[in-house]
Amino acid sequence: MKEQQDQVIYLDNNATTRVAPEVLDAMMPYLTDLYGNPSSMHTFGGQVGGALKQARSQVADFIGCDPEEVIFTSCGTESDSTAILSALRAAPERRHIVTTRVEHPAVKNLCENIGSMTGTKYRVTMLKVDEDGMVDMNDYLESLTEDTAVVSIMWANNETGVILPVEEMARLAKERGIPFHTDAVQAAGKIPIDLASLDIDYLSMSGHKLHAPKGVGILYVRRGTPFAPFLAGGHQEHGRRAGTENVASIVGLGRACQLAQEKMVEENSRVKALRDKLEAGLLASIPRALLNGHRLQRLPNTTNISFEYVEGESILLHMNRHRICASSGSACTSGSLEPSHVLRAMGVPFTAAHGSIRFSLSVYNTEQEIDFVLEKMPQIIGQLREMSPFWPGE
Repeated sequence: MKEQQDQVIYLDNNATTRVAPEVLDAMMPYLTDLYGNPSSMHTFGGQVGGALKQARSQVADFIGCDPEEVIFTSCGTESDSTAILSALRAAPERRHIVTTRVEHPAVKNLCENIGSMTGTKYRVTMLKVDEDGMVDMNDYLESLTEDTAVVSIMWANNETGVILPVEEMARLAKERGIPFHTDAVQAAGKIPIDLASLDIDYLSMSGHKLHAPKGVGILYVRRGTPFAPFLAGGHQEHGRRAGTENVASIVGLGRACQLAQEKMVEENSRVKALRDKLEAGLLASIPRALLNGHRLQRLPNTTNISFEYVEGESILLHMNRHRICASSGSACTSGSLEPSHVLRAMGVPFTAAHGSIRFSLSVYNTEQEIDFVLEKMPQIIGQLREMSPFWPGE
């Protein structure tokens, strides 16, 4: 691939994705001519309300649930907070939360805040993970008690792509009468989800991770599961989430779910093959490069590699000169100079944790782009290591 200043190679799809052209086409009428309020009684507003109903059915088909179990929200974070706080309100006599040390900040920080609030007396168990990023199931079982109000465990890790056994975890929680929530923001669109066959009570999803716009998400709440609204006010979403609906983005999310279902095979074949080529090439061509996370139980689009004795921020800056976009840790934590909490929990050595780069692909990436990255990365890491006082040499 010829290097061009105006060409971006985007390998940061776990941070956000481009809006698919088909999604934008579906949204445009609701940003222009069809601008009515879906709650209005007149026909003009009613046809907008019909579009919301269609989008709800599209989302439900995608995750295998009833449309009435889908609540539209503003993002994955709102969905996470709504689910966890709703479960706590439903069982005020229970004062225990179970989660993991590798959760997205949307769950991790919420649980830490609940645990530290004066007067709440909540106890939070954050399960350890091993060097592959996996939870010990014996530790998980031991953490479940009669005092546990909710379990919240992510389906797939946003930094490493490691897939956790939430199906089994949800079943074990249900056997003990404990509500189970999963943050499926990264899993949705990359691996199949069929909630009709699972014991999951709450599930969070975000549009901008699967080629819909930012500012829209969903919360699945299984029929019969106790629920208390996070946003009180109007009657929208059947009284479960107040505020006038973000119609155009909701319509876009519905169309994005359709597209994701259609492209699932490509995601797990062509995209995975590109990921594998990138990963194998980097590990083979760059000394002291370490793969972070389970080699098999991972999303098909994600690889997280540590380059010892260099700083992730410096790597990204040099990559940016070639218009290559990736991430050092989560987009929600990359403003910090501290090593990723996920990699720390996995016991990644200090010399490597600071130099971790997450590459996350999409169906829009090409083999030519991967070849270009494989050409440039050894040069970048080599240059940075020459400047590092800690690099011991090959």
